[in-house]
Amino acid sequence: MFVARDVLIDLQHITKVFPPDTVALSDVSVSFEAGEIHALVGENGAGKSTLMKVFYGLERRDAGDIFFRGAKVEFRTPREAIAAGIGMVHQEILLIPEYTVWQNIVLGAEPVRAFGIIDVDRAREVVRQKIEEFQFNLDPDALVGDISVAARQKVEILKLLYRNVSVLVLDEPTAVLTPQEIPQLFAELARLRDKGHTIIFISHRLDEVLTLSDRVTVMRRGKIVGTSAASELTKEDLARQMVGREVLFTSRRQPQEPGEIVFHAQGLNCSDTEHRARLHDATVEVRAGEIVGVAGVEGNGQFELVNAIMGLAPMTSGTLEVKGKDITHADILTRRTLIAFVPQDREKMGASVAASILEDAIMTHHILDPRFRTWRGLGLNYRHAAEFVDQIRDQFTVSMGHSSDPFNSLSGGNQQKVILGRELLLETPFVLMDQPTRGLDVGSIEYVHQLLLDLRSKKRAVLLVSADLDELFMVADRIVVMCQGEVVADLATDATSREEIGYYMLGGKEVAHAETGS
Repeated sequence: MFVARDVLIDLQHITKVFPPDTVALSDVSVSFEAGEIHALVGENGAGKSTLMKVFYGLERRDAGDIFFRGAKVEFRTPREAIAAGIGMVHQEILLIPEYTVWQNIVLGAEPVRAFGIIDVDRAREVVRQKIEEFQFNLDPDALVGDISVAARQKVEILKLLYRNVSVLVLDEPTAVLTPQEIPQLFAELARLRDKGHTIIFISHRLDEVLTLSDRVTVMRRGKIVGTSAASELTKEDLARQMVGREVLFTSRRQPQEPGEIVFHAQGLNCSDTEHRARLHDATVEVRAGEIVGVAGVEGNGQFELVNAIMGLAPMTSGTLEVKGKDITHADILTRRTLIAFVPQDREKMGASVAASILEDAIMTHHILDPRFRTWRGLGLNYRHAAEFVDQIRDQFTVSMGHSSDPFNSLSGGNQQKVILGRELLLETPFVLMDQPTRGLDVGSIEYVHQLLLDLRSKKRAVLLVSADLDELFMVADRIVVMCQGEVVADLATDATSREEIGYYMLGGKEVAHAETGS
């Protein structure tokens, strides 16, 4: 049963308009109580992140009042919010790539010795203890620029927990965590709540929202739909409030006989700069009309597999083929004529966030498709490019302003939709997707899953890397499991279980390469 507490944060009649006429927040009023975990849910672009950025001092509101601990406040910068005991983990990772993990975590709150000299040994030890406490599998001395998106998200979370803030605002904190890591985070958040901390939790994962939260507020199109005790809601209730219709949570994958082998990776081996093996004799194949999922605990070779396929990481041995064409030593552009690619990191690999929406939407198309070029290929056909952006906007329900607006003016979810649209509209036989639904709302995830099934029905071959086992079981025909850089299992989805996949992920069975059925 939900227990009423004292109101700690009260946002009244908040309005925010992005020029020229995009209404992000319309007369929003909501309160957050001391010592509760309060979830904010809604579709991409519903205003959740914008509302929290207004509260945190990252965005200026156009109207409304903010009250904190009963007093009217005006946080002009995040520094002022942090000084008041409020911390925020952003959907966009805000770390210094050239600094190590421990340096990023203690930055601005470093332990010091006499004369203000940073106590490096103490700082590293405190960070190491935090890493062990959460079992986050981070190297405190690793450069942030060299670690995966999931690892960077963990650094962001640890950075706040290191500061022991009284209010944590978490914007999609579990989107890049593995299923094994999420319960550890939730246990710590529950402990913090029980000690009086207030946690505002933005998420699209409705099961997590209902598991973790005391109360849930639903937003839609910049307005509040309602606030309820989590114990009074179901996943179906939340989805209906978020998107205004029923959402299916069951698989619609129909039996289908796969065709010829489209993608074949044989015996891939890859080492890092320290000559440690990151991929060991990895073999994967995908047939026409087949979706193959890749499962594994973060850091077990999935990232390296993706990079090897796209030519972004050097292989020490192994071969790659798409539609019978050897691309083992091909350049990236040649690979792009055969492979549509949705990377896990939309900011570093999927787009140029400082460029315009149009420029990001037409990437690769403007080189491979002659319709994007003017007569004799001397310039860009802006009319066709604009029509293409409109097609992505309409087909993938992107909430956006003008195509000339900067890409980073879009919410994270809408950025992902543009990238998905751009890649899925490439006419390639093979589609490689690395965490494609990260940061998407439940309605958009349902739509992406249907897009994947449509690709399958059109006999395209799809390799889907996902940390979400529910997603893999919903759309994949087969699931290959990676552990310590090896493919340790290759199982038909309908002939296995989440427990068996999880067992392989954790190295619980003897490594054995299963037959692919070829």
